Amino acid sequence: MSSPDNKEDELAGTEQPFVSHLIELRDRLIRAVIAIGIAFGVLCLWPGPAGLYDLLAAPLVAHLPKGATLIATNVISPILVPLKITLMAAFMVTLPVVLYQLWAFVAPGLYSHEKKMVLPLVVSSTFLFIVGVAFCYFLVIPGMSKFIQAFAPSAITAAPDIEQYFGFVLTLFLVFGIAFEVPIAVIVLTRIGVVTIEQLKAWRGYFIVGSFIVSAVVTPPDVISQLALAIPMCILYEIGIVAARVFIKHTKAPEESAEKAEKTT
Repeated sequence: MSSPDNKEDELAGTEQPFVSHLIELRDRLIRAVIAIGIAFGVLCLWPGPAGLYDLLAAPLVAHLPKGATLIATNVISPILVPLKITLMAAFMVTLPVVLYQLWAFVAPGLYSHEKKMVLPLVVSSTFLFIVGVAFCYFLVIPGMSKFIQAFAPSAITAAPDIEQYFGFVLTLFLVFGIAFEVPIAVIVLTRIGVVTIEQLKAWRGYFIVGSFIVSAVVTPPDVISQLALAIPMCILYEIGIVAARVFIKHTKAPEESAEKAEKTT
């Protein structure tokens, strides 16, 4: 039976590595924040917070009745909301830098075959998130705005509040950005062994039903935005299954490849 002194000896020397990891994490978070701050400063100079808000509001303003504009019901909203949009844009611009800092923090603890898996996932997840946001901005919001205005009574003059519109658009951006990460989730789950490709194929029908349920819950109550989320999720699920098969093949550990070769001989 070990004494308390032995337990202390077993833990001796573990404090310093833990502290060094915390210091490294702090440094990488600081670098990410500095990158976001620099991008925020540049965007404040050009095109400016007001220009970014005009860009964000363009899909809605284009379908408002003639003469209608967005309004501000809060005293500081005309200043605060454009600054929030600029900060959001700065984060999206520096997203590759933020994800790289995360990857650089975990990379030293990974095997060589695992490092081959992480970097492509970081790049592809960044790309898919941006594609999801762009898909929402260029297709979903204009289509939804047109659909809503088409069914609005003529006696109602639309004048959305800028703060509510910003929160609404930000929510949609997050929903579509995360939804477009479906292939990444499929690849990771299959690579770490939580599910198999055969199981994913068998669960295809459940995923299709689930995607339509999710889209009905998280999107506005209009058919366009619901279909615009559910259909891409189903397509991306199929892409994820194909990509997972290729990804697993090229990121196997050396011992896994050797064992498979022995079984085939």
